[in-house]
Amino acid sequence: MAEKVLKNDTIEIKINSCGAELTSVKSAGKEYLWNGDPAYWKRHAPVLFPLVGSLKDKQYRLNGKTYDMNQHGFARDMEFTVIKETENECWFRLTESMATMTVFPYAFILDIGYRIGERTVENIWRVKNPASRPLHFSVGGHPAFMCPQTPGEEQSSYRLLFDTKKPLVSSVIGAGGLVEETKKIYETKNGFLELDEHLFDGDALVIENHQAHRVSLVNPAGTEYVAVSFDAPLFGIWSCPGKKAPFVCIEPWYGRCDAQNFDGTWEERTWGNTLQPGETFEGGFRVEIR
Repeated sequence: MAEKVLKNDTIEIKINSCGAELTSVKSAGKEYLWNGDPAYWKRHAPVLFPLVGSLKDKQYRLNGKTYDMNQHGFARDMEFTVIKETENECWFRLTESMATMTVFPYAFILDIGYRIGERTVENIWRVKNPASRPLHFSVGGHPAFMCPQTPGEEQSSYRLLFDTKKPLVSSVIGAGGLVEETKKIYETKNGFLELDEHLFDGDALVIENHQAHRVSLVNPAGTEYVAVSFDAPLFGIWSCPGKKAPFVCIEPWYGRCDAQNFDGTWEERTWGNTLQPGETFEGGFRVEIR
């Protein structure tokens, strides 16, 4: 396990080789990324691969066989190899192994990159299919940001800001971490949504079908102090239910948990991705801080 540091005159980030996980984003001595306090949630910004969310009964079917896989897949708990490092950029790699093949019988190359700008961090995911048959997978981010940003403030005095003024239609997470048939609608005020203390009582908000591509956290003074931009078709907003946890996650996803009524195979999962032999997928997100 190793820690890599990228910094310039305005920003410093740290990445752990375990999970290739971003663990710190600082500017002018102020921390923007969640500190991983296990009293609330021990992670910072895990990358979810080859699964986003939960499987029905924690299992999936592929080519007549049944495989077990825990929520969000295995990559976040595996050691990556550093394959490239410059002053402003660092890349990590994970490939299939005997351990991964027991739960995910595919050859793959997962490269995770970080690139810093003046006040930005880019997190890039590249999935390559080195095999002679199609590769089916999901991938996503789970970055958590300090909220409130200043000790002594209430999270309920903060807001979310979306790059749309339309109501947001959210899937509802039910028993077993699976999507229910019902939907919930969140009315925004000029794109703002209040961080009510009960917002996450029913688990994450799951916003599908390209409803927004930029989400900000806004402090009580009205300043967007962190923003996440992405091209992903769906995203989640989450914090620990019932704990008053001092963080909020903004999670771009190329994949989703199963629905409660899902009875298909791994290839048929909603929002799944397919790579033909030799193809490469690229996704990710960009964080801006102020």
